[in-house]
Amino acid sequence: MTMSKDIDPVLQIDDGDTVRIHTVDCFENQITSPDMDFDTVDWSRQNPATGPIFVNGVAAGDVLKVTIGKIELEDRGLATVGPSGGVMKDYIEERFIKMFDVDTALNTTGFNGLEIRLNPMIGVIGNAPYDAPVPNSTPGAHGGNMDCKKITEGTVLYLPVFHDGALFGLGDVHARMGDGEVGISGLEIGAAVTVKLEKAASINTNHPVLIDEEGINMMVSHESLDEAVDESVRQMIKLLKPHTDLPLPEIAMLMSLVGEAQINQVVDPLKTARFFIPYYLLDHYSIDYGQELKS
Repeated sequence: MTMSKDIDPVLQIDDGDTVRIHTVDCFENQITSPDMDFDTVDWSRQNPATGPIFVNGVAAGDVLKVTIGKIELEDRGLATVGPSGGVMKDYIEERFIKMFDVDTALNTTGFNGLEIRLNPMIGVIGNAPYDAPVPNSTPGAHGGNMDCKKITEGTVLYLPVFHDGALFGLGDVHARMGDGEVGISGLEIGAAVTVKLEKAASINTNHPVLIDEEGINMMVSHESLDEAVDESVRQMIKLLKPHTDLPLPEIAMLMSLVGEAQINQVVDPLKTARFFIPYYLLDHYSIDYGQELKS
C-alpha cells in the first residue's frame, strides 16, 4: 500500500467540496480474534489509505487545505504489540493481540476494567509524494503515516501539493492513541471520515502544518527524532518570520520561550515531531492562520 502519483484517482471533486471517506483498520480487517496466527497476516496490505482523490483546481506547488469534520468509528477495534516493532520489541518475545469494544455514545473503551476515553484521530493522511511511491507505513513531507493525535475532528491540516489534483488519501484511523505510539499500534479501527478539500489561500509550506483551537503545529519526519525536532523548529521559523519584524536571533529566542517541541510517533520507518506555537503569538503579530478555529 503506497501513496503515489502513478495511482489512478478513484474520485474527482471540485475545489471546496466535502467528501465522506470510508476506511478499514490498518490490517485491512485481517485480524478478527486475539487467538489468530499473526503469521497469516499479509503485510503487503498494511495501512491501506482510501484514495487517491483528485481535486480540480488544485495544482502542483499549491497547498491543500483539509478541514476534518466528523470521524465516525466502528464499534470494534484492536491493538497489538510484539517483537517486530515498537519501543519494547527487544523485550517482548511473542505477538500479543487485544480486541476492544468501542462505545461511541459514551466515547469510551475498556482495558481490563480501566475506562479509557477515546480520542479518534487519523494516522495516515496525505497527498501523492513528489517522486517515488512512499509506503503508507512511512511519513514524509507529503504527509503519510504521521500518526499525530491532533489530526482529529475540527482541525485543519495543510499539505504540500506535488502533483496536479493533489491525489489525496487517508486511512489508519485510531480510536485511541497517545503521543509516540510507543507500542507500534494505536487502537486500530475502521471509520468513516468527512473532510473538506480546498486550495489554501493564505499559507505556504513545504511540510504538513496542523491548526487547531490551541494554535499551530509544524510537522516534520526524519530518520532521526533529533533531526525531526530540529527541522520542525526551523520550518516554523521559516513560516512565521515573514509575518513579524523580528531578526533571526530574536525569533529563535521567542521560539524557545513560547514554543513546544512535541512528538507524534517514534515507531515508523521515519520518526515524526511537531513544533507547537500557541494562538496568542499569532494574535500579537496579526497572523491570521486558523482564526476560525480559535476558542
